[in-house]
Amino acid sequence: MPDSPEVTALRLEAEHRRARLMGTAHQLQERLSPKTLASNAWQGTKEKGADLAENAVDAVKARPLAATGVVAAILMFLAREPLMDLVGKIAGSVGAKRKPRTARRAKPRQSVTEKA
Repeated sequence: MPDSPEVTALRLEAEHRRARLMGTAHQLQERLSPKTLASNAWQGTKEKGADLAENAVDAVKARPLAATGVVAAILMFLAREPLMDLVGKIAGSVGAKRKPRTARRAKPRQSVTEKA
């Protein structure tokens, strides 16, 4: 027995909706694929990095002395070990030059208990 026109129309509508649902599912699958997610994340990172770099350049242009001071402080912090070694060597060489002067000191005084 053939289907009534209403049932045929409903079946066509169901097929149409199923096709739309499958199309949406394929779109979601494409959007959520690891390749697409990684690509979108990389694009966002590049854009954010470019914005940060532009803001940094603007800040340096606005206050060059403050920026120079910040950079110098960061460099001194990063190079603190070599700088401390250098200061130690300089202080050691100054101390070595002064040792002969300390050798000429007068003999220490004897205490009362040592004399007896």
